[in-house]
Amino acid sequence: MCGAPSSPGDEFRAVSRCSWEFGSTVPRVTNARPDDVGVGEYVARIAARMNEQVTVVSSTIKDALEQLIPELRGDARTVELLGASVEGNVDTILHALRHGIAVERIMAPTAALEYARRLAQHGVPVNALVRAYRLGQRRLTELVFAELHAIDMEPVTRIAVIEEITDVLFAYIDWISQQVVAVYEEERERWLENRNSVRAMRVREVLAEDTAVDVDDATAAIRYPLRWHHVAMVLWYPDAESDSDDLARLQRFVRELAGAVEADAGPLFAAADRTSGWVWLPYKSDPGDPAARIRQVTASRPDSPHIAIGAAGAGVEGFRRSHRQAQQARGVAALRGPGAKVVAATDPGLVVAALLGGDPAAVRDWVVDVLGPLATDTASDARLRDTLRVFLRTGSSYKAAAQELDLHYNSVKYRVGRAVSRRGRPIAGDRLDVEIALLVCEWYGRAVLAR
Repeated sequence: MCGAPSSPGDEFRAVSRCSWEFGSTVPRVTNARPDDVGVGEYVARIAARMNEQVTVVSSTIKDALEQLIPELRGDARTVELLGASVEGNVDTILHALRHGIAVERIMAPTAALEYARRLAQHGVPVNALVRAYRLGQRRLTELVFAELHAIDMEPVTRIAVIEEITDVLFAYIDWISQQVVAVYEEERERWLENRNSVRAMRVREVLAEDTAVDVDDATAAIRYPLRWHHVAMVLWYPDAESDSDDLARLQRFVRELAGAVEADAGPLFAAADRTSGWVWLPYKSDPGDPAARIRQVTASRPDSPHIAIGAAGAGVEGFRRSHRQAQQARGVAALRGPGAKVVAATDPGLVVAALLGGDPAAVRDWVVDVLGPLATDTASDARLRDTLRVFLRTGSSYKAAAQELDLHYNSVKYRVGRAVSRRGRPIAGDRLDVEIALLVCEWYGRAVLAR
């Protein structure tokens, strides 16, 4: 957010910073009054004042759009692209207002266009994109009023400044929304044509929880044995470029992986977007937990993608459940940030961490409440948390914890004592909370630690 407001004007400013969203380059005064140079100077002054906090403004806008438009709450990479689109738009429009760039000369920034393409790929309705622009215009207008309150000027001049900025904003939203909607529609058509449409659509039908499935018919349509056992995965390249051939790379990797982990038939691959895919490995009988074997294959391939794995399941319900778990595992990996390439729903505590990760800010507050200073983001506190977590998981056994951590008995005892001391109170009264908080810290790291 933009920080706590210190005055009514600042509060307006914080609210309106949720405005811009996708857009692009933005103009200013196409029909400036030659007899009123002072109006242009005030417009430039307001834009300069707002530009001083462009990063904070952009972050606030992104958060507000996610809150107001549920369809924009995508996966981590899509949300990150939303942020880039917002920041590009904010930066452009402020510079345009400041320097008098005409609306008709503006082209949408790359991030805004790519975000429109990504929404098309994910099937987000185009009206969500258009609505974001309308909300952006409204909140930006609120921000202008907030800034106007902070500048002393004649009433007549104030009205002229409002009219000028309002006209420019309307023209900007109208012009840029046409560009991004055109890109959206073109991408949606291309995406539906180029992906394996029938197969992908039928896969999504099978995944739909409220849909009755004719197993034999669906098996024939997607060319995959739904009555068998399944291990679902989500694969992605975190640093992929939008014009790279990531789907082809993923499919080649999946074919090799299926052979290495001895799947009993060809894998099922469905593109999620340009840089990620959904995968199922089929087995005639319960394969147990293949996560270790998948990790071995991934470790042997320096160009391997990131992978999130669900637990094995049987039949249509197992097909769906394993996929849900793989999606949950990917969500944890995304929030956790850089780390291991492979995460699995069968990893101890991951499912619990996923269930708690819907609101990272609320989880962080709870972790800090439970662990106190022990939740600080330092290397020493990380060692203490890890030792305490293993100690509690091994039945409060110093000996068992020492064996698992490869430490001396006395070292474990010392660290556990230090961890309790850092927390500031004993753990006997709320041990379960402490164990869950330590588990969340292990999976999410800095995202849930005190700064």
